[in-house]
Amino acid sequence: MEKSKNRNLKTNSINIVFIVPPHIQLKEYISPSENRRHVIKPDGNTYGSLITDMPLGPLSISAYLKKHIAVKTSLIDFNVELNIAESFNYLTFYDYFEDYFITNSYYDSDIFALSSLFSPSYTSLLDIAKVLRKIYSNKIIMAGGNIPSTMYKQIYLDEDSIDLICYGEGELPMLEYLTADNQDEYLSQSTSWITKKKLSDNNFKPEHNFIWNLNEIPFLDYDLCGDKYDDNPTFLNSGDHQDSELHYHILTSRGCPFHCVFCASHKVHGRKMRYYSVDRVKNDLLCLKENFGAKTLIFQDDHFMGNPKRALEIVKFIGNELDTKFIFQNSLALYALKREFLEAIKQAGMDQLVLSVESGSDRVLNKVMKKPLKLSIVEKVVKDCRELGIYTFCNIVMGLPGETKKDIEDSRKFLKSINANWFGFYIANPLVGSEMFEVSLDHGYLKDNWIGSDYKDAVIETEDWTSDFILKKVYDLNLELNFIENSDYKLRDYQTALDGFERAINAKKDHALAYYMAARCHDKLGDIEKAKKYLTKSKKIFSNSVLWKNHMTNFNINPIDLSL
Repeated sequence: MEKSKNRNLKTNSINIVFIVPPHIQLKEYISPSENRRHVIKPDGNTYGSLITDMPLGPLSISAYLKKHIAVKTSLIDFNVELNIAESFNYLTFYDYFEDYFITNSYYDSDIFALSSLFSPSYTSLLDIAKVLRKIYSNKIIMAGGNIPSTMYKQIYLDEDSIDLICYGEGELPMLEYLTADNQDEYLSQSTSWITKKKLSDNNFKPEHNFIWNLNEIPFLDYDLCGDKYDDNPTFLNSGDHQDSELHYHILTSRGCPFHCVFCASHKVHGRKMRYYSVDRVKNDLLCLKENFGAKTLIFQDDHFMGNPKRALEIVKFIGNELDTKFIFQNSLALYALKREFLEAIKQAGMDQLVLSVESGSDRVLNKVMKKPLKLSIVEKVVKDCRELGIYTFCNIVMGLPGETKKDIEDSRKFLKSINANWFGFYIANPLVGSEMFEVSLDHGYLKDNWIGSDYKDAVIETEDWTSDFILKKVYDLNLELNFIENSDYKLRDYQTALDGFERAINAKKDHALAYYMAARCHDKLGDIEKAKKYLTKSKKIFSNSVLWKNHMTNFNINPIDLSL
């Protein structure tokens, strides 16, 4: 780090600006592809939707630093900024970031701390760093989170503007850096901070510096969020069982012991489980309700069921003591979802559950994904949830190295046989740090555009299939299982089926098949006028869209013959 930046920060109140880059590439924001959720802004243009989850990493680091030193913190989340923007009049994200930081002055800041979790944010991470270095040349720029922790070599190859990269979790490394008598000397010895100079030493290996007793971290600094996170398009479209405002994210544990080949979370949080105590979790939940007015709690643990007894106690506390709804955004380990636990979450008011089924092929689950799950467990959990009235949203991942076309067909047949309410079909993404990435790299499966890709992009090709095949298969399965073969519709639960189709319409205004299936539901429910309106809308989209005509041809449906 340059000598001009090596000042003893601990002698004064330190001003840190946490920055979250947008979790989307420019092309998918200004011109979302067919398989993307989108919104229409006041300027009349269509834009890609962005996830606006509260950034728990910066909120935790802010709270921890404030516990120990004099520090002022603020938060810029460009996912929120882009979602609330009424228009976007820029050719590049770089131009947008430059205009933002010129318009909004941050000259009194000491440190810009960039937090990046998802692959599509990679280019924006570099662009923001370049803009900050251009405007605030003598400020310290650091980065952390999943992408910097796993792609630090690539980052330093692509950009010189970032001074420091934190490996894994940032609470202890940041406190140690800020309180060091000599920052340069500390950095040279610390294995938690990565600099470009250190990478010239081939023997250097970054190491985690964890807080093992999570109770040492104070209640998270939710004040940084203000009221900008009330509207999360992706969250609101995932189900209709939650309130549209005042939802708060929470993390009650860190770590995950599993070795799923597509996951890289261990690079940040490690594989050993660490927990906040149950009493601490209860106090945090009460504080979110009483002091912040939380109506929906969103648990983001990677492995909430690591201790089933603990998990059950937390759920029963919510049911008995709190008048709030709650969801598990990252799904729960299916093997631990015994009937007693499902009954407890239903009793506590949970109406929806995300299930990480991942595949309907036993071979893929066990041999390809290395996921400890049997399809018999999936059948049991889905059946129990249906009987208890818990809406099930099943995540399915396709396109992994080692998966064959036969595996995909086997998966399709199995998924059709269970009565899950909805399926989320995603394309396996080569996360740096995951075993899948290493396999793809070693075998030459990665396409040139893999950097910045996400679960909607097919950037892997193997001997078994092309990326175009995976893209088409994923979308076809989505249309078949969620619409043509919708379980709720087949079971004559027309209102629940309609709710799902309406969510699809809200997420994608030109979804011809969603309009058609919604029209059929309205007809079954006796609203003939609404049914005719939706049917007319469906036919209009079909007549004007080659893509939708092709989709319907795949299912032997003639748009001209559509009727109720």
